[in-house]
Amino acid sequence: MKNNLLKVALAQISPVWLNKEKTIEKIEKSILEAAKENCELIVFGEALLPGYPFWTSLTNASEWNSKKQKEIHAHYIRNSVTIEKGELDSICSLAKEHNIAIYLGIMERAQNRGGHSLYASLVYINEGGIIKSVHRKLQPTYDERLTWAPGDGNGLQVHTLKEFTLGGLNCWENWMPLPRTALYGLGENLHIAVWPGSDHNTKDITRFIARESRSFVISVSSLMAKSDFPEEVPHYNTIVKNAPEVLANGGSCIASPDGEWLVAPVINKEGLIIETLDFNRVLEERQNFDVVGHYSRPDVTKLNVNRERQSTVSYDD
Repeated sequence: MKNNLLKVALAQISPVWLNKEKTIEKIEKSILEAAKENCELIVFGEALLPGYPFWTSLTNASEWNSKKQKEIHAHYIRNSVTIEKGELDSICSLAKEHNIAIYLGIMERAQNRGGHSLYASLVYINEGGIIKSVHRKLQPTYDERLTWAPGDGNGLQVHTLKEFTLGGLNCWENWMPLPRTALYGLGENLHIAVWPGSDHNTKDITRFIARESRSFVISVSSLMAKSDFPEEVPHYNTIVKNAPEVLANGGSCIASPDGEWLVAPVINKEGLIIETLDFNRVLEERQNFDVVGHYSRPDVTKLNVNRERQSTVSYDD
């Protein structure tokens, strides 16, 4: 395939909710399916591994010092990912074996922050199977703050794949103009937006970012139905009591650099969405607008970005 063409797969799947091992198996299956289709990039939704904390809005998660909430949260921690322990190694091996790059949304047990707090992290694994960046979501949204910690700017990085420059943000970070600008300034022209699910998130912002940045934008969401809650999860009956039949309907989509749909939001359909992107479309749309290039005024407005990985303790040894 020509260097200006990139074949991508959007993995719109449900997790095996709060089951790390089984969700990894499902992710690996999607990677193998994408590889069979000769895809060069596959993207998974926010917090897919091991799943989004849907219980917080269903079980009065703000109840102070609740034993029930503590037990669910402990289960969530146990099923989240410590990258330093090699828990993504099998996924990295598949990336290398099949020469496919991966964006994967995980719940990260960050070892440099003690290993007991959780971060909604977007991991980029290159086609050589190497983890090149881990972006911890800067600001959890609303009830996410009951179980997620705020991240830092270390993962505001971009990556080269053929002629494309890729960068990514988690969910409502995509509404934050300054993190978007941080990626634009690094030359991003293929923006990856990951979501827990539903077209109400993706249908407006995906096209807006594409038109603002004159870049391709891939939005990938997960699926989640009431029937996807495993009975072995702590306090299962309490969680499903008030759960709607569908909690996340997908809505994964692709916008072209002119802000028009290449793939309109796909609803309630599990599987891979495959498309080929042509980098020439980026060059065409930058002719009349380039948000950090010829249509910018850095002498008037400029952004400073702190990309230091934050940690409470530093050790001289």
